[in-house]
Amino acid sequence: MPAHQFQGFVDTVDSQNGIIAGWAVNLHEPSRVVLLHVLVDGQEVMQVLCDLKREDVRQILRIPSNKLGFRFRLPPEACDGAQHGISIRFDDRTALLFPDEDQPDRAHETLTFSRPPQTEYQSCVDGMFEGLLRGWVVSRNHPGADWSGHVVVSVRVDGVPVGTVRADCYRGDVVEFLKSAPNCGFELPIPQRYHDGLPHEITITSLPDEIPLVGSPLVTALADDQLTAKLVQIENSIAALHQQLTALRNTTRSLIPRKPLSLQHYDRWAKSYYPLLREQTALLRKARPLKETPLVSVLCPTWRPDEAEFRAAVESVLDQTYENWELILVDDGSQCERTRALLREYARKDRRIRTFSLKVNRGIAGATNKAISHAKGAYIAFFDHDDLLVDVALENMVRAALETGARLLYCDEDKVDAGGHFLEPNLKPDYDYRYLLGCNYICHLTFMEADTVRQTGPLDSRHDGAQDHDFLLRAVEIIPREAIHHVPEILYHWRKSPNSTSSSVSNKGNAIRAGEACITEHLKRRGIKATVSSVEHLSLYSIRWPFQKQPAVSIIIPFRDQLDMTRRCVESLLDTQTYSAFDIILVNNFSTNRETLAWLDGIRNHDRISILHVEEAFNYARLNNLAARHSNSDLLLFLNNDVIVTQPDFLKRMVQETQAAPDVGAVGARLLYPNGTIQHAGVAVGPDIIGVHVHRLQPAKAFGYIGRLCISHEVTAITGAAMLVSHPLFDAMGGFDEVGLTVAYNDVDLCLKIRDNGYRILFCAEAEAVHHESFSRGSDDRPEHEARFFNEKQIMLERWKDNPLFKNDPAYPHYFRQDLRTFFDLRNPEDLWS
Repeated sequence: MPAHQFQGFVDTVDSQNGIIAGWAVNLHEPSRVVLLHVLVDGQEVMQVLCDLKREDVRQILRIPSNKLGFRFRLPPEACDGAQHGISIRFDDRTALLFPDEDQPDRAHETLTFSRPPQTEYQSCVDGMFEGLLRGWVVSRNHPGADWSGHVVVSVRVDGVPVGTVRADCYRGDVVEFLKSAPNCGFELPIPQRYHDGLPHEITITSLPDEIPLVGSPLVTALADDQLTAKLVQIENSIAALHQQLTALRNTTRSLIPRKPLSLQHYDRWAKSYYPLLREQTALLRKARPLKETPLVSVLCPTWRPDEAEFRAAVESVLDQTYENWELILVDDGSQCERTRALLREYARKDRRIRTFSLKVNRGIAGATNKAISHAKGAYIAFFDHDDLLVDVALENMVRAALETGARLLYCDEDKVDAGGHFLEPNLKPDYDYRYLLGCNYICHLTFMEADTVRQTGPLDSRHDGAQDHDFLLRAVEIIPREAIHHVPEILYHWRKSPNSTSSSVSNKGNAIRAGEACITEHLKRRGIKATVSSVEHLSLYSIRWPFQKQPAVSIIIPFRDQLDMTRRCVESLLDTQTYSAFDIILVNNFSTNRETLAWLDGIRNHDRISILHVEEAFNYARLNNLAARHSNSDLLLFLNNDVIVTQPDFLKRMVQETQAAPDVGAVGARLLYPNGTIQHAGVAVGPDIIGVHVHRLQPAKAFGYIGRLCISHEVTAITGAAMLVSHPLFDAMGGFDEVGLTVAYNDVDLCLKIRDNGYRILFCAEAEAVHHESFSRGSDDRPEHEARFFNEKQIMLERWKDNPLFKNDPAYPHYFRQDLRTFFDLRNPEDLWS
C-alpha cells in the first residue's frame, strides 16, 4: 500500500470556463467518498465531494465503490483575469497533484491559473416614464457566477452623450426573475432640450465595453405637453443662431417648466430631509424641554434573524436621542444558538435591553404578547427585528404623546434596500378609519399607551400575517377618534430585501386571507355584516356594505341645451342602475334649442323625472340649491350633465358608503376622462391651490399612492360633478354659496363646511363613471372668465385662510407639492418647517 492515505488525479483543467475535473480515493477506506479542499492563493474557498461515478478508475484500482470522480467550477474571484495559485488538498492536507502538460512525467502541487474576464450581460430598457429613461442591467464574469448589479450605463441621444449612471436602483421584479442582486435598475432624466415632440434615437450601452442593452437604440418622441414641446423647439432653433441671439434664447429657456424633485428622486430628497429633521428636533428640545420622560417599552419579537440586519435594528434603538426606554427582545422558540447568543450579547451590552425566550414557536402574535406581558413602560412601541428606527423617533413620538394626550400614535415610514437607498415612502394622512378598513396604512411606527394596549387585549395568532391590522382595528373600537394622532415625520425604515414582506406580496402567504377575516370580525363586532374581499389579491380590501334601509335619492342635473350629452347622462342612469329608490331633477337653465325643448316635453311625464326651469344667468350654486328645495329625498346626488354612468351598482355603492357610519356627510365617485385616465379621486385643498384633483391623469388601472385609487378613504373635498350628500346636512350648511362662489370652488367650500362641523367626506373607489370635464360650461381659463375666477379664489382664501383643515389638508401629506402632479412631486425639505 502507498505511504499516503489518498490518491488521485486531475484529468481536465478547462481554463476557458474555469472547470477542473478528476478523481480521488481514500485507500484506507475505499468505500468512503473523499472530500477535497480547494484553495486559491493559499485560502480555502470551497469544498468538493468526489461522488461522481468513475467506473474506469474502480476497475483499475479494483475497489468496491465507483463514487470517485469530481468536477467543479472555480469561484468568480479566481476568474478575474489575474494570475492565481490553485491547489487541492485532502483531509490530511496532502496535495492532489496537477500534471505538467509539457512534461507528462512531472506534476505540481499548485496550478498557475489565469482566465481573462469575459463579462456577460442581461438587460432591458423599459422605456421612458415622465421624462425618465428606465431599465436594468446585470452582469457576471463567468458562467457560474451570480448575476450582479451596479453596472455603469452610458446614454446617448442622437449620438450625443447625455449622461452616465450606475445601475444600482432596487428592482424586485428582476430579483424574482433572475435571482440576481437587487440593485440593478437605473433611471436617467433626459435633458429638457430633447422634450420637443420630435423623434430622437436614444442609445444605452454598458461601460466600459460599450455593449448595447436589450431594447437599445430606442427611438421615441419626448414631450411633457404640447406647450413644453413647442417651447423646446423654439429654444433649439434659437440655439443654432448667431451669438447675438443668446439673450433671446435664455429668455425662452426660462419659460420651459423645470421638473421638481419627485418620488423617483426620493433617496436624494430623504438624505436632505433627515439632517433637517434632526436639527428641528434639537431646536424643539431646547425651546420646549420635555416636562416628563416616561419609560417607553420597545417590543421586538425575533426568529432566526439575519445577523447584520438584526444588529442594525438593535443599534438603531441604542442610538435614540430619547434615553428612557427598554428594549424587550423575545426569541420565538427559534432553537437557534446563534440567535440566543446575539440576544445575550446585547443584554450584556446595555442594561435597558431585556431578553426572553419561548420554548416553542408561537408566531409573531404569541411572541409579541410575551413581550407585552413583560413591558414596564407607560408607552409601548412595536418594532420588527430587521427594521430601523430613525435616531429621533422615540423623542418625537413621546413629545407628540405628551402634548396631544393621544393614546395611539403613528408616524410616516419609508423603506431601505440592501444598498442603503431610501425608497417607497409611506407618507400617511391623519387618522382615517375608512382607509384603515381598506388597508393597514398605520403599520409602523405604532406607539400606544401601555394601558390601552392591555385593554385592547393580546394579539390574535389566528390572524398571523395580519395580526397588527386586527390589533389596530380592536384598538380603535375603544379609543376615541380624537385620541388617535398622526406624527407627520418619517421616523421608521422598513427593511426591503428579497426575503422581506416589503419586497414581495407572495412572501405574505396567508396574510391576505387573515386580513379579510380580521376586518370581517371587526365589522361584525360593530353589528355590520359586510362582505370583505381582497383587491387584485393584495392586502388592500374592498367592502360591500349591507343596507340597513334604502334612502331615497334625488339626482340633480343642471344643464343648458347640449341635448346629446344631457340625454346620454339621463338615459345612462335610467338604463343601468340597480338601485331603484331614486328620481332625477333636471334643472333647465334657459335652454333654447328646439330639439332640447322637444325632448323635455317628451319626458316630462316620466315617473322618475321632474323638470325645473330656471331662466336666470348661469349660477351653478343657485341652480343646485333651487333643485334641492324641490326635493323631499334623504340624499342629494349633484351630477354634472357630462357625467355618463354605466356601472350598474354605481348609485348603490355610493349610497352604501353614506350608510356605513352616522358621521359620513358626503361621498364622491371615482371619475375617468373618456381616454380612461383619472379625472377625480378626491380633492386636496390649500392656500396655494384652493382645490386640486389628486391622482389626475393616472391610468384607470393604477393602484394610486399607497392604494388610494382602488380603496375607499377619507378626503377633505370632492368635486360637485358627482357629489352625494345628506339632504338635512346640506340644508344645515346653507347649501352652496350662490352669492360669492357662483361657479368655481362652491363644492370645495361646502366640503370644508361639512368637515369643519365634524363630518367625514369619503372617496368611493368602487363607484366609477366617465366625466367629460367642463363640456357643459367650458374652462375657467378662458379670458372672459378670468375676472370672476380670480374673485372666487380671493373669497376662498379670505374665508378659509386661518382654518387648520385648509392650511394643512389632513388627507394630503404636507411633504407633497399641491399642484397638478399630486402624490408625485415633493416639497423642498427646508420648506417643511418654514
